[in-house]
Amino acid sequence: MSVTINYKNNSSKLNSSNLIMFSDENFNISPLKKHISSSEHNFIKDLIKTMDIKKKILSFDISSKRKLILVSLKKNITNSDVENLGAKFYDLFKDSKQTTYFLNSDTISNKSKIFVGNFLHGLKLKSYSFEKYKTKKNTKSISINVIGKNKPSNNDQIKFKAIEDGTFYTRDLVSEPGNILHPDEYAKRLNSLKKIGLKINIYDEKKLKKLGMNTLLGVGQGSIRGSYLVTMEWNGLRDKSKPLAFVGKGVCFDTGGISLKPAKFMEDMTYDMAGSAVVVGLMKSLALRKAKINAVGVVGLVENMPGGNAQRPGDIVRSYSGKTVEILNTDAEGRLVLADALTYTEEKFKPKFIVDLATLTGAIIVSLGSEYAGLFSNDDRLSKQLIEAGDSVEEKVWRMPLNKNFDKLIDSKNADMQNINYVGGAGSTTAAQFLQRFILNKTPWAHLDIAGMAFSKYGGALNSGGATGYGVRLLNKLIEDHYE
Repeated sequence: MSVTINYKNNSSKLNSSNLIMFSDENFNISPLKKHISSSEHNFIKDLIKTMDIKKKILSFDISSKRKLILVSLKKNITNSDVENLGAKFYDLFKDSKQTTYFLNSDTISNKSKIFVGNFLHGLKLKSYSFEKYKTKKNTKSISINVIGKNKPSNNDQIKFKAIEDGTFYTRDLVSEPGNILHPDEYAKRLNSLKKIGLKINIYDEKKLKKLGMNTLLGVGQGSIRGSYLVTMEWNGLRDKSKPLAFVGKGVCFDTGGISLKPAKFMEDMTYDMAGSAVVVGLMKSLALRKAKINAVGVVGLVENMPGGNAQRPGDIVRSYSGKTVEILNTDAEGRLVLADALTYTEEKFKPKFIVDLATLTGAIIVSLGSEYAGLFSNDDRLSKQLIEAGDSVEEKVWRMPLNKNFDKLIDSKNADMQNINYVGGAGSTTAAQFLQRFILNKTPWAHLDIAGMAFSKYGGALNSGGATGYGVRLLNKLIEDHYE
């Protein structure tokens, strides 16, 4: 189902159409008298007395063709609260026979005009569905026509749409099956983003071998598909200021390699590239809204397969950094992809900070479930900014420990380090500790383990199940609040 938003100066159909209005938390509708007829005002005023006002959205059937819908806004309501109301509106009316609505922005105070944008933003995010491979698609479309003076500004409208487009692009990528979105196809799709102003560089296996990115290449060597590192640059400032850097794990399908995963639920491993998809969606959003920032996105794209040329447990590889890694488990592959990507990003772009995202460990789901992403960082300031941004858009993160005492769990007798902790425990922390070893120049760095957040079987406040797009809005908020 699609949702279209139209901003109109006026409407002659207002008195005969479905109308959305805003009220206070007690559903005091006296201020709405001038927007509806006296008979309608008296009708809903009487009915409100018999209704549960805790529901926050009340609907009144005036006739078979006209609904009046009231949305209550509590005192000190947040942008995120309003977005959730927009999502709730979608859930309530997605199956309604009526598909055209007028939203009267004049029923909200001028000071809160951004709330109209937030309401529609939440509605749009909730409406997403992935039906590309269904022969019978839901062709229904809901149209929201926004009237009145308290609309979001043109700039805010562009921002909201850019974030939606970036989030939906992330969800699309994560939803694709592994036979379609393998590394070769993924690299082609990223190359097409040149048309929106991103500078794209694709490093294929020949180039990666020359660079010495052997930890990344080792993961993909069992697949008939290629392995790639792709960089996406957005230069929104004319100066040569250091960019913000975002790095993503792009394991397009993860069988575990020779350390083969159990068959049950292996189909979910199509979303093991979600970290990279977040980086791609964020970079698309920044380009679409012409963000006044310099930023770079770097993704490592591989497929982890148990082929005749696959990496073996016990192999030792030399990373781009020069450090050697003993592979004890080929299913701990994401950290190997990120290792080379992190060092390259730091050396090549010399960024202000690096944030990496990955569906890295099942252990983080044991720790935090599907409520928080795990945050590991070498920098308190960056951590605080990420926590605040996450709370603001309800894409929450929880800081987890890093400590040199964990190093002994990943030190190897045969190489500089091993890729898993065989002792057991602290699975997410030792994975993050491994990654930290590839930040060589003390660049502020944060690692987000999004294994519990990238995909939801039951849906959330702003998604209806499936790929969530978690991280795009979080990182966009980080940029808006602190770096733009």
